[in-house]
Amino acid sequence: MTRTAIITGSTSGIGLGIAEAYAAEGFNVMLNGFGDADEIEATRAALDAKASGSVGYNGADMTKPDQIADLVAQTEADMGQVDVLVNNAGIQFVSPIEEFPIEKWDAIIAINLSSAFHTIRAALPGMKDRGFGRIINVASAHGLVASPFKSAYVAAKHGIVGLTKTIALEAAQHGVTVNAVCPGYVLTPLVEGQLPATAKARGITEEEVKRDVLLAAQPTKEFVTTEQLGALCVFLASDAAASITGTSLPVDGGWTAQ
Repeated sequence: MTRTAIITGSTSGIGLGIAEAYAAEGFNVMLNGFGDADEIEATRAALDAKASGSVGYNGADMTKPDQIADLVAQTEADMGQVDVLVNNAGIQFVSPIEEFPIEKWDAIIAINLSSAFHTIRAALPGMKDRGFGRIINVASAHGLVASPFKSAYVAAKHGIVGLTKTIALEAAQHGVTVNAVCPGYVLTPLVEGQLPATAKARGITEEEVKRDVLLAAQPTKEFVTTEQLGALCVFLASDAAASITGTSLPVDGGWTAQ
């Protein structure tokens, strides 16, 4: 039987890398995320052409609980069931807390934390009924340590780690594992797009931004790759990972070892 994975926030970056890894392993994959409709369809079609399973797309807004429920329901209707749920959707905003816009706080908590509650709430009953499920929450190194000016993001990612532990305990006797993956810096298109402005603002080169700003906390001085994260998520969905649950796995080049 072909297993099915939902990956939220998977039209680009980390989420797309994880989706590609599951598709390569023969999973049915349900993509989700924002972006240009034509570009998303091109991404879906290209992945579908390479995959042995089917690849779908649902544009659920991760701030809307009813749309999140529809995402899970559509996946079950189109692909039979949800075996793997990867909660990856996230946004970021950086500001001192006294200047932090309230609406940005609310949006980050909604997308980075509350959306995972809603997807798990919708998908877990079916997993329990079938005696198998894998829930993987993409947290961050910032789910384990903090940085200044990222109050909402750090709070949400710490919340994801706590949610992971709680649901792992609730699901432990039902064949369902729940784990958090905690990446360090990944050179996604979003991050790459920020390099010129950061270099200009600091009066340094883009390579210096990478080395001395983004990778300052990562002892390896190497970016984490989406391929590495995808491979880990595939492993966590396997039978070999059946006894790994309630954990937070850093993939951060040694950042949180310091």
